[in-house]
Amino acid sequence: MTEEQVKELFIKTQAIMEGHFLLTSGLHSPMYVEKFNVLQHPKYTEQLCKALADKFVDQQIQTVVGPVTGGILLAHEVGKALGTRAIFTERENGKMTFRRGFKLAPGERVLIVEDIVTTGGSVKEVIEVILESGAIPVAVGLLVDRSGGKIDFGDVPYQALLHLDVTTYAPDDCQLCKDNVPMTKRGRTGK
Repeated sequence: MTEEQVKELFIKTQAIMEGHFLLTSGLHSPMYVEKFNVLQHPKYTEQLCKALADKFVDQQIQTVVGPVTGGILLAHEVGKALGTRAIFTERENGKMTFRRGFKLAPGERVLIVEDIVTTGGSVKEVIEVILESGAIPVAVGLLVDRSGGKIDFGDVPYQALLHLDVTTYAPDDCQLCKDNVPMTKRGRTGK
């Protein structure tokens, strides 16, 4: 899939929304990407994850890891496309960790997958969990990089299917708040 095809799919499923949104990162934004509007369709999820897997097919990936929640679907489908196992991390007492008996072996080659990234905080936590296990975080695969290319995972390279340069604001600096634009409830457009 080309980047334009990915964007068309997100628009077709109304996964790209406009309004005034509070992001998971705590930042405010005039655009929100509701990944589940596209991921609710197994056929589209499979297509997107196959396209993501194709970017890493020559990396000798042994396991695909995604953070809970959206990362579970992506890890499963990318793992299926690569012929590897797929596991996920969860928060326990506020800290990202493996649960449910999931483990990585020292030296195991891992691909991290995530849906939408603005600051990359969750992915960085997953990288730390992988490093603590002695495994190797080979790369990060993203459905959408909405950071405008500003995210940095240190020595771990990343690739995204869709790149968006979306304005974000700290809550105290939010132009939308200053203009009295009400917060948009997710699942509804701002119009």
